[in-house]
Amino acid sequence: MDVNQQRLRSDLEANAEFGAVPAETGRGRTVLTGTEADRRAREFLCERLRDAGLTVRVDEVGNVVGRWCPASADPDAAPVASGSHLDSVPEGGIFDGPLGVYAALEAVRTLQDADVEPARPVEVVSFTEEEGQRFGGGLVGSGVAVGDMSVAEALAIEDDDGIPLGDALADIGYRGEGAVDASEWDAWLEIHVEQSERLVDAGVPAGVVSSIVGLSRCAVGIEGEANHAGSTSMADRADALAAASEFVLDVERATDERPDVPDTAVATVGKLSVSPNAPNVIPGSVDLTVDVRDVAYGSIESVIEAARESLVRLEAERPVTTTFDHAWDRRPVDMSARLRDALHAAGDAAVIETLELHSGAGHDTMHVAGVTDAALLFAPSVDGVSHNPREWTDWADCAAVTRVLAGTIADVAAE
Repeated sequence: MDVNQQRLRSDLEANAEFGAVPAETGRGRTVLTGTEADRRAREFLCERLRDAGLTVRVDEVGNVVGRWCPASADPDAAPVASGSHLDSVPEGGIFDGPLGVYAALEAVRTLQDADVEPARPVEVVSFTEEEGQRFGGGLVGSGVAVGDMSVAEALAIEDDDGIPLGDALADIGYRGEGAVDASEWDAWLEIHVEQSERLVDAGVPAGVVSSIVGLSRCAVGIEGEANHAGSTSMADRADALAAASEFVLDVERATDERPDVPDTAVATVGKLSVSPNAPNVIPGSVDLTVDVRDVAYGSIESVIEAARESLVRLEAERPVTTTFDHAWDRRPVDMSARLRDALHAAGDAAVIETLELHSGAGHDTMHVAGVTDAALLFAPSVDGVSHNPREWTDWADCAAVTRVLAGTIADVAAE
């Protein structure tokens, strides 16, 4: 089975034009859910799905599903599904998400070209609002599909302007009917760019993910006292930002110095809101987030414990008060052994080397794995860059992972 690399490239390059943004290097795109760029990306996908003979449906939260059910397939059998998402971060790259969607479509076309006769239907899926840049914290469409969030809850999520997701989808014509039920799938397979350099360093074109890291996100508040920057002595200050700076370094040290935290653990303070945020005023308050990830949940708990201990110390040593809210928590997820074996076998059959590795980023697959067998396949990321116009995966590598996917779908859908 030979993947048509040019056809796959053509689809991805066409999709890159929707929401395209200027970039000094690379190709950038901004596709936020419910925008005109999102509408155009969805319309193009639906056209390509129909061109390949798939029937298309859109559920109430905008998830798009193209279904291939040839005469050989039992229409009542549990389908094999594959895909990803079309939305992006602001000024993101052209592969994160769309590669998984269009690789799934190209895998189906590859099976069609090779006259493969599956026993199960095959579905190509594009989930809504994976990135969480406009509505919610991300993974919205897959969250509904696995029952972690109701349709009503999802549709009521508002953006910063108070516009609900339901209204935004209706405005672009992609608020459909019903809801995708991922538990009805026999298997789920997602291709995604690695967003790291392990495959590039190893010279391997396809990465079979063993597990997806757990992810905890905490909200921290540090309250001091705003005061004049010139007339307040250093001894009399209750500087919330100075305290926050110590906290950030304590979180960093927790991943490096605690013996129960392995090298796979990472922790990030990536968002701060400083008030009053004026050059001549001592910061009176700081709100920040802590993002902690690892393949072992125990080490996540250890870093969070260290963060709490840091706040207790800061209150004892500085004239500040603090708050801590463990607001968001997802445990590590193991990928299906059955599907991992199938991916490795498909790679061997295609003479494409595969490497087993974990995922440090969350994807829709981490949701779907809770209700059915799921697997994640990585494509190499040049320089490990992602969420950036310089994000790049060589076209030959895109084709290679798609060939592995096609072989896997053929094997799994034959059962």
